[in-house]
Amino acid sequence: MKNCLVILLVLFLSVSCKKNVVKQPAKLIEKEKMIDIMYDLSLLEAMKYQHQELLDSTETDPTKYILKKYKVDSLQFAQNNKYYAADYENYKDMFDEVGKRLAKLQRDTDSIVTIEEKKAAKEAKNKPKETPKDSIKKPANGINIDSIRRQMTKNRAKQ
Repeated sequence: MKNCLVILLVLFLSVSCKKNVVKQPAKLIEKEKMIDIMYDLSLLEAMKYQHQELLDSTETDPTKYILKKYKVDSLQFAQNNKYYAADYENYKDMFDEVGKRLAKLQRDTDSIVTIEEKKAAKEAKNKPKETPKDSIKKPANGINIDSIRRQMTKNRAKQ
């Protein structure tokens, strides 16, 4: 009886630990292509939260555009995503690759922004400063301000 229970337990464990829980889809998307799709969809998600007005201004659905770009339909993508997600370690590696690409893009963008800011600061520094125009106009050439002041003080003294 004990041997029968042990055999059933071992059989049950071997069946339950089966690696391929999800069947491979008929149209399997290559791993690298799937990473590219996931990368583009990640950028799209970031755009949704950062610049919603950019997505609202477009007539097309951005997710459909990305799937069309890679010649994949939504059902095929969903089946492949489910298939790759069944293997946790492999799926995690795929997301790590997407994360690396996003981090590289962030570094590149930050360096471009820094370069542009330095360039703008340098141009502003080298640009000749415009003197603000005074609201008081300079007197005409024939009038001497000191002589006007003297005349005014004489008029006050006479009064």
